[in-house]
Amino acid sequence: MPLAPLTINGTTFAPGTRTTIELPVGRLYTHTPMTMPLHVIKGKRSGPCLFISAAIHGDELNGVEIIRRLLNLPALKRLRGTIIAVPIVNVHGLINHSRYLPDRRDLNRSFPGSEKGPLAARLAYQFMEEIVCQSTHGIDLHTGAIHRSNLPQIRADMDDAETNELARAFNVPVIISSTLRDGSLREAAAEYGIPMLLYEAGEALRFDEVSISAGVKGIINVMRKLEMLPTSNKKPKTQTEPVIARSSFWVRAPDSGILRTTVALGGRVKKGTLLGVVSDPFGERECNVISAYNGIVIGRTNLPLVNEGDALFHIARFDHVGEVASMVDEFTEEHTPEPMESPHPESPIV
Repeated sequence: MPLAPLTINGTTFAPGTRTTIELPVGRLYTHTPMTMPLHVIKGKRSGPCLFISAAIHGDELNGVEIIRRLLNLPALKRLRGTIIAVPIVNVHGLINHSRYLPDRRDLNRSFPGSEKGPLAARLAYQFMEEIVCQSTHGIDLHTGAIHRSNLPQIRADMDDAETNELARAFNVPVIISSTLRDGSLREAAAEYGIPMLLYEAGEALRFDEVSISAGVKGIINVMRKLEMLPTSNKKPKTQTEPVIARSSFWVRAPDSGILRTTVALGGRVKKGTLLGVVSDPFGERECNVISAYNGIVIGRTNLPLVNEGDALFHIARFDHVGEVASMVDEFTEEHTPEPMESPHPESPIV
């Protein structure tokens, strides 16, 4: 089967090549041109076209590092099909350490965009036309918001058969079968019949090694499932069947004050479990934060200062909590790097 041609912004990519190009995304106030960098790897043999994107929210950095590591893997020399890697979609936001675009719009609520709308709509439109519409599959990489961490998880439409298979292949312990949000990239891709996964892990403006390592391995697993890469020669490790949550809920602050948390990210909770305590600075007034259901903590605030109504703990509901918790423990242990030895272990700390 001949390789399907691929042209982005006037550049046509030949089989067996790797090319970095800059996609124009407007100008700054100074009239300096802004560009979105993307890297295209086109294999010598036909196969799927997978786009991998990160930093749609400009302060979410784990995905940038995941893509960097992925592009340096020797295994990509045997690629079938095409990878379109976009490590920084929201260049404006990344420069300003901001989730949003300069007009304060959320790019992931602006798809599919429009050619003549505001900046967010124009950027979304260009991303759809040049990248998404030329792909067969997609993976979008995210983290939690600022001061909020997410347990590594996949969010996907598990009612779609192919998406279901790819989500399971990614190999994280928790999958959230979530509905499509209006204006999101996932919704826009679904309109074109493109199966897509959203990987959530870590915190904004921070690198997290467990989240990054799991992300790289997860993408490789998906590519093997799509037969874009050959299976590993290593003896396969038994893959634990992920647990799918059909619902999740946020536990919010019952009062304003200082939060002391009593459960960790990935911790198991039961109905009535104490999640934390909100108190005034003197401890004269305290309010307990209680879970209303059984589940696993998949998201948590890292900021002790809270206002009444703030989202504190994101919990995925599960009936068999012990089974999920053990899977999370094994997953974290597998992806936690070995501690590095000090080059001068006997040196005193001064």
